[in-house]
Amino acid sequence: MANFSKFGFILATLGSSIGLGHIWRFPYMTGSNGGSAFVVLYLFLTLTIGISMLLSDMIIGNRGRKNMVSCFEGLYKKNLFIKFSGVFLLGGPIIMSFYSVVLGWVLYYLFVVSFDLPKTLLQSQQMFLELKESSIYWQFLGFSFCLILTSWIVCFGIKKGIEKLNFVLMPLLFIIFIGLLIYAMSMPSFDQAFRFMFDFAPQKITLKVVIESLGQVFFSLSLGVGTIITYAAFTHKSENLLKSSLWVVIPGILISLIAGLMIFTFIFEYGGSAQQGDGLVFISLPLVFGQMGLSGEVISILFLIALMFAGITSTVSLLEPSVVYLIERFQIRRFFATFIVSVCVFILGVLIIFSLNVDYAQTLTFLNKNIFMWADFLTSSVLMPLGGLFSIVFVGYVVGRKKAYEYTKHFLPRKMFGVWFFLVRYVIPLVIVIILVSQILHSF
Repeated sequence: MANFSKFGFILATLGSSIGLGHIWRFPYMTGSNGGSAFVVLYLFLTLTIGISMLLSDMIIGNRGRKNMVSCFEGLYKKNLFIKFSGVFLLGGPIIMSFYSVVLGWVLYYLFVVSFDLPKTLLQSQQMFLELKESSIYWQFLGFSFCLILTSWIVCFGIKKGIEKLNFVLMPLLFIIFIGLLIYAMSMPSFDQAFRFMFDFAPQKITLKVVIESLGQVFFSLSLGVGTIITYAAFTHKSENLLKSSLWVVIPGILISLIAGLMIFTFIFEYGGSAQQGDGLVFISLPLVFGQMGLSGEVISILFLIALMFAGITSTVSLLEPSVVYLIERFQIRRFFATFIVSVCVFILGVLIIFSLNVDYAQTLTFLNKNIFMWADFLTSSVLMPLGGLFSIVFVGYVVGRKKAYEYTKHFLPRKMFGVWFFLVRYVIPLVIVIILVSQILHSF
């Protein structure tokens, strides 16, 4: 089995977590949930619960050293029900199906809208609605390109494909974002954006904000879909997983904060709305860029390139766990395993595109949710929390304290291990159950 280099593993895992979760989802979740209240809660929960869960997944993969299901089976051979953990592998391809559709939107905005930016809010809204509801051709073209590119990279495997991709794209992503942040810092509205994100107002904390911030931790760290377990299986057993976890979490947080500061500075500077929900990137920002003149076109292009880079590193990580599973369980070549999963993603993605179109939406809507909404709901509200719960309970109660200490003693001091294991066994399972129940109740 070809292993990641130490830096390659960090970059690959960071690439899987940054994606659209940090750059697209984090800013609009911040804008919709009171700004600083959401940010502070997200930071606290990521640095406690997030790191603890990330470390648990890494331990399972590092010790199991195979595909996700085989990792569980190798660490606990007494229970046949472990085989059913394979259901959580479905989360990656399902997320990838609508992620790739969104990346298709990014491509459309990069090559079409950036050169004809909207001048009014109504025009910006119409552009986005026409793309989603009418332009099947453009959506299909962008979606297909992203899926083919992702599949091509995965076909090259860990060393020649995924590691090389992240060695190139992750540094470029940081360079672009730091440049955009420096530009944003020169604007008068940067102070307003900074206060919006960090001027902590406890009175804005509600149950909804707490649940949303917990959900963002899951989404931004790629937890519950087998990605971290699969990547960690390609690391050396002597890997300092705590250090790796910190190297993944902290740069991910920095990208989220940079994205938020930059986006809200631009929005406040030109009178845009911070509460556009998931349309923040596709409605508010294009309008703001349009008001900047020529510099707006340049900034729009750079921002969308960075968003595309982040999205591709994520889609690769969403495809890889299922591909590794098929390779190892059915002894088939990587090319054919990638092809099988990609075809499934393609079919679901096409259905998602049609479910957004006004001519087919009613036919492809069930219980007031179209297929795009169902894919999002099943992954973010069901499969990801359940997958995270399965892993954390497995480490806390099946692997147990004695073995967990043996696996971690070369990088976790005894007192730190005690705190981590307490979180794993008692706190995190309760938190995940609360998220799971709350999200399901609020979705209907």
